[in-house]
Amino acid sequence: MLTKFETKSNRVKGLSFHSKRPWILASLHSGVIQLWDYRMGTLIDRFDEHDGPVRGVHFHKSQPLFVSGGDDYKIKVWNYKLHRCLFTLLGHLDYIRTVQFHHEYPWIVSACDDQTIRVWNWQSRTCISVLTGHNHYVMCASFHPKEDLVVSASLDQTVRVWDIGALRKKTVSPADDILRLSLNPLLPWNCKMLTKFETKSNRVKGLSFHSKRPWILASLHSGVIQLWDYRMGTLIDRFDEHDGPVRGVHFHKSQPLFVSGGDDYKIKVWNYKLHRCLFTLLGHLDYIRTVQFHHEYPWIVSASDDQTIRIWNWQSRTCISVLTGHNHYVMCATFHPKEDLVVSASLDQTVRVWDIGALRKKTVSPADDILRLSQMNSDFFGGVDAVVKYVLEGHDRGVNWASFHPTLPLIVSGADDRQVKIWRMNDTKAWEVDTLRGHMNNVSCVLFHAKQDIIVSNSEDKSIRVWDATKRTGLQTFRREHDRFWILSAHPEMSLLAAGHDSGMIVFKLERERPAFSLSADSLFYVKDRFLRVYEYSTQKDTQLIPIRRPGSNSLNQGPRTLSYSPTENAVLVCSDMDGGSYELYIIPKDSYGRGDTVQEAKRGMGGSAVFVARNRFAVLEKSSNQVLVKNLKNEIVKKSVLPIATDAIFYAGTGNLLCRADDRVVIFDLQQRILLGDLLTPFVRYVVWSQDMESVALLSKHSIIIADKKLVHRCTLHETIRVKSGAWDDNGVFIYTTLTHIKYCLPNGDSGIIKTLEVPVYITKIYGNTIFCLDRDGKNRPIIIDSTEYVFKLSLLRKRYDQVMSMIRNSELCGQAMIAYLQQKGFPQVALYFVKDERTRFNLALESGNIEKAVESAKKIDEKDYWYRLGVEALRQGNTGIVEYAYQRTKNFERLSFHYLITGNVDKLSKMMKIAEVKNDVMGQFHDALYLGDVQERVKILENAGHLPLAYITASVHGLHDIANRLAVELGDNLPSLPEGKKASLLMPPSPVLCAGDWPLLMVSKGIFEGGLDDAGRSEEENYEEAADADWGEALDIGEVENMQNGDVSMVVEEEDVHEETEGGWDLEDLDLPPDTDTPRTAPNARSSVFIAPNPGMPVSQIWVQKSSLAAEHAAAGNFDTAMRLLNRQLGIKNFSPLRSLFMDLHMGSHTYLRALSLVPVISVAVERGWSESASPNVRGPPALVFNFSQLEDKLSAGYKATTAGKFSEALRHFRAILQTIPLIVVESRREVDEIKELIIIVKEYVLGLQMELKRKELTDDAVRQQELAAYFTHCKLQLPHRRLALLNAMTVCYKAQNLSTAAHFARELLETNPAAETQAKKARQVLQAAERNMRDVTPLNYDFRNPFVVCGSTYTPIYRGQKDVTCPYCSTHFVPSQQGELCTVCDLAVVGADASGLLSSPSQIR
Repeated sequence: MLTKFETKSNRVKGLSFHSKRPWILASLHSGVIQLWDYRMGTLIDRFDEHDGPVRGVHFHKSQPLFVSGGDDYKIKVWNYKLHRCLFTLLGHLDYIRTVQFHHEYPWIVSACDDQTIRVWNWQSRTCISVLTGHNHYVMCASFHPKEDLVVSASLDQTVRVWDIGALRKKTVSPADDILRLSLNPLLPWNCKMLTKFETKSNRVKGLSFHSKRPWILASLHSGVIQLWDYRMGTLIDRFDEHDGPVRGVHFHKSQPLFVSGGDDYKIKVWNYKLHRCLFTLLGHLDYIRTVQFHHEYPWIVSASDDQTIRIWNWQSRTCISVLTGHNHYVMCATFHPKEDLVVSASLDQTVRVWDIGALRKKTVSPADDILRLSQMNSDFFGGVDAVVKYVLEGHDRGVNWASFHPTLPLIVSGADDRQVKIWRMNDTKAWEVDTLRGHMNNVSCVLFHAKQDIIVSNSEDKSIRVWDATKRTGLQTFRREHDRFWILSAHPEMSLLAAGHDSGMIVFKLERERPAFSLSADSLFYVKDRFLRVYEYSTQKDTQLIPIRRPGSNSLNQGPRTLSYSPTENAVLVCSDMDGGSYELYIIPKDSYGRGDTVQEAKRGMGGSAVFVARNRFAVLEKSSNQVLVKNLKNEIVKKSVLPIATDAIFYAGTGNLLCRADDRVVIFDLQQRILLGDLLTPFVRYVVWSQDMESVALLSKHSIIIADKKLVHRCTLHETIRVKSGAWDDNGVFIYTTLTHIKYCLPNGDSGIIKTLEVPVYITKIYGNTIFCLDRDGKNRPIIIDSTEYVFKLSLLRKRYDQVMSMIRNSELCGQAMIAYLQQKGFPQVALYFVKDERTRFNLALESGNIEKAVESAKKIDEKDYWYRLGVEALRQGNTGIVEYAYQRTKNFERLSFHYLITGNVDKLSKMMKIAEVKNDVMGQFHDALYLGDVQERVKILENAGHLPLAYITASVHGLHDIANRLAVELGDNLPSLPEGKKASLLMPPSPVLCAGDWPLLMVSKGIFEGGLDDAGRSEEENYEEAADADWGEALDIGEVENMQNGDVSMVVEEEDVHEETEGGWDLEDLDLPPDTDTPRTAPNARSSVFIAPNPGMPVSQIWVQKSSLAAEHAAAGNFDTAMRLLNRQLGIKNFSPLRSLFMDLHMGSHTYLRALSLVPVISVAVERGWSESASPNVRGPPALVFNFSQLEDKLSAGYKATTAGKFSEALRHFRAILQTIPLIVVESRREVDEIKELIIIVKEYVLGLQMELKRKELTDDAVRQQELAAYFTHCKLQLPHRRLALLNAMTVCYKAQNLSTAAHFARELLETNPAAETQAKKARQVLQAAERNMRDVTPLNYDFRNPFVVCGSTYTPIYRGQKDVTCPYCSTHFVPSQQGELCTVCDLAVVGADASGLLSSPSQIR
């Protein structure tokens, strides 16, 4: 044998040569697929997405594709140019042995251990035939190279040859292809389980749905019982009084109770409202497997490993019957939903049906109940209360579960023999009907679906299987990778199922429940029970039109998905997922209205979506070629158009236009001109709702709503935590939508709110005024009356229709904290005032809106010091001196009051304040008042009384009061202070006030629309004008004969004042010693309409930036470094912010400019916005201008490359690390640039790691082995080709010098494969190869195996081989050994290794 090439690897299970290139694919038992160049002897690529061994692999003859099949039951089709898996084909139920492409048609044949061969169309990604006949594993299957034949070999000792000529004819004539599914009953149904909720927890052993609320109980192997809200996805409560696993749990149908049974032999009855266990039932002698409440009587049935079933009365808390007969563990026991029967399953390989009719009679006639205790002994050995009606034998191993059909006399059971059996019973006997085979391990649980003719089972083979109960064939399999299933539960009212497995549970549905419907003027066309129906809104009349399905073809998720109607032609397009996507075209005869029995022959065709685009034209999406086929009503193609994006669904967007959906965007495509009319980045869009005038569109995703105009110009985005289900536009241009739990509204600016809470989900079809018409999940039309006042009010505010706002305020009951907060947020606190009853909230709103009169009213009612103080501050800001004075009086703030009288020039009241200070014995206050008044004698007197004689003497002397000075000189004697010589004293007098009386002048501002109008509501004209003209502010301090009072008696003054006000009420205006009217400017009666408060300052731009953005760079630019750091920590796991300090400062300084106004005025800071233009609206703030951009990083990258080439490794390392530390603060616009940034992180990370290793190597002068290892690892960094050549040359040189010739030869071969441009490099490599061939060995062993793929630890610089555990940096994705968990990443020097992070956010498009 002339060996050309040989590899060393894991066991090779599949091989395939490329037809043109010197390549070979090898699929390994380890799950890896290797692509080798057998001529060069090099590994080109590796692919490792399979879980488990890959047994089959095959190259396509002409396309850059190959196919693989493995033990994970998956067939994967790969593009080796793109280095990724394109898609996965699912359908096989066991290990896949071989796969092969057809040489001509787009087919793949696969052989599997599930005893079938499948033929797939890889273009449409569907299974087109299942070849059955082998009765053991099928080991291989392959196409004939020329003829329409397939050969297969099986462990059933046969080889079979299959004729697939008919399949070829079908493929050649695609018109017949729509008949394929109906002609081939062996095809698997293409249904999906729609997961609604999933938990991660300990193993779940028991499940129970609540009949009314969206709750589910899960009992865990750890002993805890969890109560979940599966709609909200939240844990409501947990109960953990059991010792050991809890295997059974069940909700009561009507009471707030549930029952549980566990391995502690106890049955506990709980009240979930009281959050506690009510009582415990004892009697079982071993583990309790299941517990269940009776639907009518106060009974509980329990099954136990003590081989008995017990029935308990939970009201009397006693055991009323013991059912004995099983001779092994009883795994489950359940009541019949209607009859007096119990079914039980046991490991004794039997299913037993028990008649408990006598027990019911005993319960109904309580007089006989006194005999019960005496009969307990006979009951224990199988008394007369419950007798065995049938014993069902047929399973070969222990039976784990049995359950009744909800209406038919059927039982289904699952056992350790991996079989599901269906049993039928009548009044006298029961017998086995059929056996369902397919599970690969013990069947854990099985039950009938409540609303469909299907059986659902789960097993320890990690799968849930769905079976057709009438045909007794498998429909679908749902698998988990690592978790065995233990329990199933069905919702008593809805089509929900739940399954418990090793690591939690899932709540799911088997098919969509949204009815297909289409709106046309006053009519709604919709599908219900295989009939097309029409509902007229005006008359609320519902009419059946035509049947739309052949009998027997309605299966899981194969029902109508969308419906499109052409009113002029009276034609309907019905689309479904059948056959990978198909449509049916019906022309409704006019005489069929009201009859509904006319059988229409539909025109059918294949297509992912189909919609009418004109009166007699409809468009069909052909996914395989990504084009739209425009057809006429004869189903003939009249036009083809290639779509501009990879489209997976099309929607109507106006006559001749289509809205095309991709995964992350939608576009509007003009079919006539073949141009794009609009493009918008969105999450995955599920539904599209146009307004009646086609000017606005709502794009509904799973958890968001995007509102745009007809050109897809974005208006607003709304996010929901609960799934969005449907929506429609009302006459006002408000979008009304439903979630699972609510009807909500969305205004044109993105504001939203709740209109109504829903009991069950509904789908809105049309809105007439305050009536919402909707379809429920049963296909029934329901009108719902709503109150639209709230959103109409908000819409009027938004559109500035203030007359409408005024009318609604006067005539409607709008209230609530949400409305108040909304009005505050939108800048209408003055309007919010009129919805508030709480005085504290009114006071805050009045201050915010500057309405000082309303604030005074509220402050008087609250009468607390803090509120008077805040009122004084606001009044001072407005210059309303009367209210300032009154507020200071109410708070007894004498110091502020004195200063207030000083600056307003009120000398008389200042004198009174000095008297009050004297009464209060407030020396400093008295002195200050004397100082303010310029009263020198009073100051001398105060100083003398306080004992400060020297100060009193100096004051009297300086001011020329010689008599007093001489008297004080005598008292001072020798302690007489000396006065400074040569200094001329001047009298210190208080300055003259600018304005001596009245309020300060205010800016003249025209009053808002709401001010006068709302104030006048409910008041007479007379009251209005009287208060405006005569009300003055400020209340005198009733000092009285203060000279005659003793010091400290000021409290008498205060008390008298309070009493006086309480008895008289109102303001004591007559006590104020005001100047004459001629000197005081009086407010004119009509002044209220012309003079108003100054406008409030707006929100700072930096605050707007922070509120509108989730990008750390924009928070830093706004100066909010704290939130920027929190964002970076959450998104990238960054903990070390020292390297970012200077970048943060640069961002902040660079996004602001500074202007000097006047010499004494502070510098004005002006925000610089990104993309600002003169045409931009002044009210719309753009994002900040940033000093860092992507092009700067490209320049640094080039500098880093040059430094690396020149061998300046330290300088290059600085450049590359600077790039890594700048990237978190870069903002780009498009998704493409985001991808480029992510690529740049990987590139730079590889260089930083490699350069660090090279610098480390240069430091190690005395460790030759470590030097070689580091040089070798450097070659595995993903560098640019010139740098990789240099790294290989370096590693080759180092190893050659150390006499490790074999390793040096490897690097020489690698270097030659890169085709080095420099001849010196190639020559050196060839010389090393020649020298090594003479002595191919290594002197010293290295920790380096180039055959085994690895990554290098960023800290220890050691290899982490495939399969070894590692942790990564959440930012730069550098790999580390597990011991580095929690340490700072040595590559980026920013993030914590192994930290949780949500990922890099660098563009607003990611947030949208």
